Amino acid sequence: MNIHEYQAKELLAKFGVGIPAGHPALTVEEAVAGAKQLPGPLYVVKAQIHAGGRGKGKFKELGPDAKGGVRLAKSVEEVEANAREMLGNTLVTVQTGESGKQVNRLYVTDGVDIAKEYYLSMLVDRGSGRIAIIASTE
Repeated sequence: MNIHEYQAKELLAKFGVGIPAGHPALTVEEAVAGAKQLPGPLYVVKAQIHAGGRGKGKFKELGPDAKGGVRLAKSVEEVEANAREMLGNTLVTVQTGESGKQVNRLYVTDGVDIAKEYYLSMLVDRGSGRIAIIASTE
């Protein structure tokens, strides 16, 4: 089962895990509305595809110098501009291969000051039938 980041965060929140506020968006208008519900002044606009490496990924249609699939925005107007660039375009990451995946939804979150970043993944080990947890600093 693959779920998007915003879906995972909704599940974590149900069990009392603190997460930054955020809103999923299928359109530019929903991204802007979501940003307006957040305190700001820093926002993060995240492409929601079933692949890792989104921040370092590149959009096929935007050229090699374009920003990746996780972007900081310092205003609601920047959220709107990023949403326009990302929605409907193809994000290529190390996990998608050259074909990439089309971005059909975004997750707009409140920006937080990050002292140290970790990645955490949970998956079912089909051999043992147990859940495996993988953590990394990269």
